[in-house]
Amino acid sequence: MEWSGQGVIVGVRRFGETSAIIDVFTQEKGRHAGVVRGGSSRKMAPLLQPGAQVALEWRARLEEHLGNFHVEPLQSRSMIMSDRMGLSGLGAVCSLIQFAFPERMVLPELYARTIDLLDRIDGRVLWAAAYAHWEMLLLEDLGYGMDLSCCAVTGMTQELVFVSPKSGRAVSRDGAGEWADRLLALPDFLRNGFDSDDKQEILNALRLTGYFLQNSLAPALGNRPIPDARARLIAALEKRL
Repeated sequence: MEWSGQGVIVGVRRFGETSAIIDVFTQEKGRHAGVVRGGSSRKMAPLLQPGAQVALEWRARLEEHLGNFHVEPLQSRSMIMSDRMGLSGLGAVCSLIQFAFPERMVLPELYARTIDLLDRIDGRVLWAAAYAHWEMLLLEDLGYGMDLSCCAVTGMTQELVFVSPKSGRAVSRDGAGEWADRLLALPDFLRNGFDSDDKQEILNALRLTGYFLQNSLAPALGNRPIPDARARLIAALEKRL
C-alpha cells in the first residue's frame, strides 16, 4: 500500500532511538500518521516541526498499518517560530486537529482553510478572526455546526446577535427578550464571514465556538479535555489584542 501527496505536520514524537512518528494533515488522506526513519537525527529533526508543509510518500504492507513516511520539506513557516503569539496560534491549530479529527477522515475544505490560516500566521497579518472562522468550520465539518440562518424564536433574519446554547440556533435581539443573559453572543463578523480586528468581538467568537467544542464535540469524543493550547491562545489574545 502506498500514496504520495503533501500535508502539514501537526505532531511529532520520538520513536525508538533515531526515528520519529509524525502526524500530518493532508487534503486527500485527512489526518495520517507514519514513521520517519532517522526522524530524530540532527539532520531531520529541524525539518519535522509542527506547521511545516512537506511532500510525503507513505508505504505500508497493509492499509491499516502505521507505515513509513519519506518526507521532503516544502515550506518551514519559520516566521511563526520567532513570534510568541504566532506560536500560540500554531499550537492551538495543531492540538485541535489532533484532538478532534478522526484519523484518515478526509476534510478538504477544512484542509484548505487550515493552510490559509497557517500562512496568515506565518506572514504576521491579521489572523485572529480567521482562527475563529476556522473553529466554526471545524465544528460544522465534524457535525456540530450552528444554524445561523434565522432566529429560532421569531424566524427573522435580521439582528441575529445571540446563539442558544441548547439548540445552537441563532436568536435575534427581539427574540431573546428576558432570556438574553442566558444566550451566547454572536459576533457579526462570525456570521457574515468577514474579518475583524475588534478584540471583544474576537473573544466573544472564541467563547461561542469554545462552548460547543466543550459541550458538543468533547462529549462525543469521550469527554476528553479541550487541549490546553487553546486556552493559552485565548490568554495571549486577551493580552495582545
